[in-house]
Amino acid sequence: MSTKPNTKTPVRRNTPNCIYRLRVELQHIAPTIRRRILVPDTLTLGKLDRVIQAAMGWNNTHLHDFTIEGKRYGTPDPQWPEADMLNERRYTVGDVLGPTVQQFRYSYDFGDGWDHTVVVEQRLVTVEGKNTWPMCIDGENACPPEDVGGPPGYMDFLEALRNPTHAQHEDMWTWWGGPFDPLGFSLNEANKAIRKLR
Repeated sequence: MSTKPNTKTPVRRNTPNCIYRLRVELQHIAPTIRRRILVPDTLTLGKLDRVIQAAMGWNNTHLHDFTIEGKRYGTPDPQWPEADMLNERRYTVGDVLGPTVQQFRYSYDFGDGWDHTVVVEQRLVTVEGKNTWPMCIDGENACPPEDVGGPPGYMDFLEALRNPTHAQHEDMWTWWGGPFDPLGFSLNEANKAIRKLR
């Protein structure tokens, strides 16, 4: 007999007690595509989704979920109540990670299957005026384009763009709109996108 997850809304605080340093790494892709972000413990999981989207370079056009300590968080669908999806807007990062969680999963675009491993690298003290808002502090390599077909599609996309004699070269060039730099990452652009969320 399955038990319903606890849906009681935790008490909200405005002032963070802790800052989490998270390493977000896209799975099934080489070389590594990753971002390192700082988020306050008061940030809701719904807003953490937006911060990850902005830091990675995704466009927030598909569904997502978090899997943390065996529980699934996201946007519940009333047509699928048996999915036991907890409402991400009701839980903060501090609620679900607390002092002990070391790693969790973030999935984006269930069709393409972009799975991210998120590692809690550090729990930092808050320094008012310095680290109490979300920010990206490091990153490596470009985010794949939306709707490219997941990790296998991305590899095919890169191969087609690299090789002018590839049968799909012109189609991919036109679809993307020109050249694509898989090594490209801009810390400034990541933080600009995150600032737009505030």
